[in-house]
Amino acid sequence: MRQPKVAKRYAKALFDLAVETGQLEKVKEDIETVLAVDHSEFNAVMMSPVITGEKKEKIFAAVFDGKVSDLTKSFFNLLFRKGREISVKEILLAFGGLYRQHHNISVVEITTAGPVPEAVNVVLRDKLKSMPRFKDSKLQVSNKVDDSIIGGFVLHVEDLIYDASIRHDLTVIKKQFIENMYVQKLR
Repeated sequence: MRQPKVAKRYAKALFDLAVETGQLEKVKEDIETVLAVDHSEFNAVMMSPVITGEKKEKIFAAVFDGKVSDLTKSFFNLLFRKGREISVKEILLAFGGLYRQHHNISVVEITTAGPVPEAVNVVLRDKLKSMPRFKDSKLQVSNKVDDSIIGGFVLHVEDLIYDASIRHDLTVIKKQFIENMYVQKLR
């Protein structure tokens, strides 16, 4: 169940506390450690409404003891006590957004039909840096392969989407054929 308001509030609280105590980088590393755990049984236990928050605290401590800071552990204990474990992933992703905003980092995702060489990422980063909007930003480029776009690329940067894919072009051409804008419409 999506709870974006809850996620933003908890993420903001953790972010503010991490900044206030000077542990922002450590908490970010802790969150990356927690997000990297991809064990289906562990995730099922943490999301289970049957298992009490107290038991979840003990399980979390057993798995992450010595791997995360006390601040992060206390934050997760709070989430378990308040029954907010269903929103953990959303909270952690919202924290990442706050971290990127704080450090002026823009995430760039380029989707292509096949893998692209690193030189393309460098050229893309340079082109975006020349735009006033991203002049002072640090750009974090990630690549995604989706063969359904046939060719070209789709660029996602924050709220900007630039679709230069063959799939998009074919959709536009199809729409033009359906509308048949070259034949006068009869009244």
